[in-house]
Amino acid sequence: MAFLEVEDVSLAYDGGGTLALENCSLTVERGDFVTLVGPSGCGKSSLLKIVSGLHPVTRGSARLDGRVIRGPQHGVGMAFQNPTLLPWRTTLANVLLPLEVSDAHRRTFRARKKQHLAAAHELLSIVGLEGFEGHAPYQLSGGMQQRASLCRALIHDPDLLLLDEPFAALDAFTREELWGVLQELHARKKFTVVLVTHDLRESVYLADTVHVVSKRPGRIVGSRRIDLARPRTLEDSFTPEFVDIVHDLRRQISDVRAA
Repeated sequence: MAFLEVEDVSLAYDGGGTLALENCSLTVERGDFVTLVGPSGCGKSSLLKIVSGLHPVTRGSARLDGRVIRGPQHGVGMAFQNPTLLPWRTTLANVLLPLEVSDAHRRTFRARKKQHLAAAHELLSIVGLEGFEGHAPYQLSGGMQQRASLCRALIHDPDLLLLDEPFAALDAFTREELWGVLQELHARKKFTVVLVTHDLRESVYLADTVHVVSKRPGRIVGSRRIDLARPRTLEDSFTPEFVDIVHDLRRQISDVRAA
């Protein structure tokens, strides 16, 4: 049984008037890094809402680790395009926030605070924020805020990390730098990742498998296994093999848009 299974899922908004997904199926093995690419408005973010338990399916079923998803999932971390750090909390306090408010951790937060602090410092060190623990969000660049957001999403050791265009608002150099950060985090922590992105280079750089989503109502219409050695470097993204994969995915999405 796959770690994540989405089977023939449909999702309708506005009382059924807007169909975001129709007969969408997705399978993800534990520890895999998969990306979702496709036209704007095709339902990629809606699929993440279903997997996270934030929105129920209209038809079909979704299972995580063998259990039907019927509400918010404790073993899931999420990060979005905007870091949404609380401005009155330091970097360290923002990272610790999920442990303070979630039902699974808040009762034992004080008793395990020493361990939680050690875990937070370790994550911040991995993403290059050592020494910035006491800084407020306004004292951090956009890229640094997004690094803190990733740490916050991972502080409770989730089995599944859901990322909705987390680097889209950043400049190209910062975005590419954070690809390396996310790749290292995934290699160290071995969590499963589902990333929504419009950046095909980002998708190929990070993914084990890229899934192409049709235009609305969305469904998976193509999948490409990325058999490139890890760890990957920016230099790898300019090799003919890498570029050919990007062009192939671009052709698939062009076909989807024209259909």
